[in-house]
Amino acid sequence: MTENATTDTTTTTTLITGGNKGLGFEAARRLKEHGHRVVIGARDAERGRQAAETLGVDWVELDVSSDASVAAAAAEVEERFGGLDVLVNNAGISGPFVGVEEVDAAIMTSVLDTNTVAPVRMIHAFLPLLRRSAHPVVVNVSSGLGSFAVRSDTDRIESTLPTLAYSASKAALDMVTTVYAQFLPELRVNVVDPGYTATEFNGHSGPQTVTEGTDAVVAMATIGPDGPTGTFSDRHGVVGW
Repeated sequence: MTENATTDTTTTTTLITGGNKGLGFEAARRLKEHGHRVVIGARDAERGRQAAETLGVDWVELDVSSDASVAAAAAEVEERFGGLDVLVNNAGISGPFVGVEEVDAAIMTSVLDTNTVAPVRMIHAFLPLLRRSAHPVVVNVSSGLGSFAVRSDTDRIESTLPTLAYSASKAALDMVTTVYAQFLPELRVNVVDPGYTATEFNGHSGPQTVTEGTDAVVAMATIGPDGPTGTFSDRHGVVGW
């Protein structure tokens, strides 16, 4: 954690959950290049510190599945930086790769808590800070696996994967995004699909690089006050709900 951070009202302060690896790490690197003051949230303090040192950014200890941890992180961000301009809800879990008949209530509850409930937990805790920003932005990282349109397209690989809990959690996140966008018009709230990207999340099996996978994240994290809200996009453009 960078010591003695000071508040600079001309700098865009951006918090990325799960920012110590994969897409979150690459998004942090790219947004720093865009001039953002990046803060990565990491559940593991040592990994968070190492990632922040590598990137030259700030970090906070943050377990998105814990009300207490999220509240503590919000208080720390307020104390150190005075507010927040951009929140990227990137942290997520896949759940076990099992057949649909093996998905039980415990698996479903765990995946929904991290992928759907946690972004709500984050937005609820950080909304007072975001509302202090002149141009508050929220980016929720979803997946084509949570899109009804994508999963119904037999030409897409997503249609072949029995990701019951994961797909349900991301479809729910998409709806969360649209409702926030409708009822919090002072914010820009959008959801993005990184696409099938080679990360630890999928055993590095995706055909996209992490830079390609963060194109949509970076695009939506850098929109202005007249930018879109309530949209679903990937690096190629609009994604069908």
